[in-house]
Amino acid sequence: MKYLVIKCGGSVLENLPKSFYQNIVSLQQSGKWMPIIVHGGGPLITSLLKKLDVETTFVNGLRVTTHEVLDVVEMVLSGSVNKQVVRNLNETGGTALGISGVDGALLQAVPSKDHKTLGYVGEVVKVNKELLEGVILQGYIPVISPVGVDEKGQRYNINGDVAASAIAKAMEANLCFISDIPGILIEKNNKKQRLAKITKSKLEAMIADQTIWGGMIPKAKAAIDGLVHNIPEVGIINGFQENSLLDYVGGKDIGTKIVLEEVLVK
Repeated sequence: MKYLVIKCGGSVLENLPKSFYQNIVSLQQSGKWMPIIVHGGGPLITSLLKKLDVETTFVNGLRVTTHEVLDVVEMVLSGSVNKQVVRNLNETGGTALGISGVDGALLQAVPSKDHKTLGYVGEVVKVNKELLEGVILQGYIPVISPVGVDEKGQRYNINGDVAASAIAKAMEANLCFISDIPGILIEKNNKKQRLAKITKSKLEAMIADQTIWGGMIPKAKAAIDGLVHNIPEVGIINGFQENSLLDYVGGKDIGTKIVLEEVLVK
């Protein structure tokens, strides 16, 4: 059995079709793949912050997190969004269990290197692998909210892409980002074209020359970090395309596959 960490961004979660969740359940029931879901919730967080009149800003695709913002982040991610994903999986025949990175110190964190700018944004230093394995052995699909905690109990807002990469590293799993686009797109002859496969070095160059920007930067950096820590492959696929998840694990030409140079098929 292989583990597959599936990261669902908040911008796509609300509109993902029922068939997407059925794909996840089918993966688990096949016995070949064990899905682990990590979700975001950015738009809902932004919406609630606006209603509460709390200022929010971003730096390089990451939310600046004050203590006041952190309370809202945890409320949304570990509350409404997490349970929405659990319900969707349960309604399609799965058995899901929602947990936060705070529960059982699942995501042990420290302040990010840019904490003076970003506030309570953290980096994952350890994943409680035994806790996840226990949940999986009992037949549940884990649904993880990316809020971390340190040894003193301080909470941290963990970017969902970063959390997904850390979990994939710990579980030696493949990593798949779910998007509303068919992968990484580039301009060619005045048309947007999908990159079917890209190496780590070329991806780094695209970040440097700002071909990749905004919310795609954390995904790209998380992919690079995962690849250098033995994640076999990172994919970005369109969750709205029918059976995209099953097609991806089945090896079909779908989305963008990000690999290390030495394993790139010419």
